[in-house]
Amino acid sequence: MTKDIRNWQAVQQEVLRRINAREWPPGALIPNEADLATEFGCARATVNRALRAVAEAGLLDRKRRAGTRVALQPVARATLSIAVIRQEVEDKGARYDYRLLARKLVRPPAPVRRVLKTGKAALLHVRALHFADDVAYALEDRWINPAGAPGVLDQSFDTTSANEWLLEHTPYTGGDIALSAHSATSAEAQELGCAEGAALFALTRNTWNGDTAVTRVSLLFAHGYAMQADL
Repeated sequence: MTKDIRNWQAVQQEVLRRINAREWPPGALIPNEADLATEFGCARATVNRALRAVAEAGLLDRKRRAGTRVALQPVARATLSIAVIRQEVEDKGARYDYRLLARKLVRPPAPVRRVLKTGKAALLHVRALHFADDVAYALEDRWINPAGAPGVLDQSFDTTSANEWLLEHTPYTGGDIALSAHSATSAEAQELGCAEGAALFALTRNTWNGDTAVTRVSLLFAHGYAMQADL
């Protein structure tokens, strides 16, 4: 019996050790949860929690009734944080400024309704520019679901961005992010101070609180922007 296994984190560390030491080589079927719980002297639920964490890191393949195997090709997963743009600019040593371009309660276009599953409901549409040392840094185009962000209709967003207000006041449980290259339209080029057709870094993010959509935002970053993620 392996000693000093008292919690799921300790089980996780032992599982990782065995994978890294090739005691459990890629593709190998590992012992079932009941056998591991007996070996480690802990509850089966503790083992389950540890194996889920390792699987979420991409190192185990878990299939119902087929058991758990060490991944043949481990997937490296990047962690992206939802940044407060003001803090991001200030962390670069630049002076932050913000300008609200538009704020309107309106029924969104069909693609937004399909993604957020808000039916015929009106959503708050906010467009804004973020600046670093008086130079355009990011163009924000955002749809906010009042049902998922209580109090949002009382916010003018004249001086505080929707980005910052939502992160401070609205909980979320999950979402998805898409990253892409985008050619600046004539209007976007004028707003960001770049050439029409310039290649821009685009980020589109949807966030949810349970089954309720909170917001969908598209951010276009000025030329030279770089995003960092942790593995």
